[in-house]
Amino acid sequence: MQEWWTVLSGVTKFFYGMAVFFSVFFLWQILAVFMGLGGEEADFDGDVDGDIDFDGDVDVDAPDDFDMDDMVDSSQAFRMLSLRSIITFFTLFSWGSALYTSRGMTVIMAMGISCVWGLVGMVLIALIFYGMAKLAETGTKDVMSCKGKVGTVYLNIPVGGVGEIKIMINHASEHVKAQSVDDEKLLVGTQVRVVQVVSQTLVRVKKV
Repeated sequence: MQEWWTVLSGVTKFFYGMAVFFSVFFLWQILAVFMGLGGEEADFDGDVDGDIDFDGDVDVDAPDDFDMDDMVDSSQAFRMLSLRSIITFFTLFSWGSALYTSRGMTVIMAMGISCVWGLVGMVLIALIFYGMAKLAETGTKDVMSCKGKVGTVYLNIPVGGVGEIKIMINHASEHVKAQSVDDEKLLVGTQVRVVQVVSQTLVRVKKV
């Protein structure tokens, strides 16, 4: 083993070191996903201690089909997939470069072929994790089944506007966009009943 290492060129040794380094991160990412550590979202639900006291509604004009949750989910997925894809690329690139240069191939040619390895792996891993995320989402929230159920206002529902409620769906607590059927302002903590399901992302509620 020692003789094998000593005969390697400095460039090949560098690629092997790089390969080991990124392989550690790659394995950590895989283990994190299967252990449920790679895709958790922070849930901030409480009071913030400090000198700033904000209490009020902020009205923002947005298209009717605009969904903030979708935007947040997309940005988080893009961030995580980009990180995993980059780690995958450099893992395959460094291993390929190390193996090719150790067999006598020129550095430029070895790096070129290894780039192809990395790009293919990067695309595949992105598709795999994207598919896993979609499978995890499928069937987890059937808003149509919450009609008649009682929930709690999570974000203020303004007059004629949209807020958010927390309600149990499929034995899990879910956040759903909501409007008041009586066009009244419903504050955080108010108990409401779902009287109409507009879509999978919007319901209409009435104060209990």
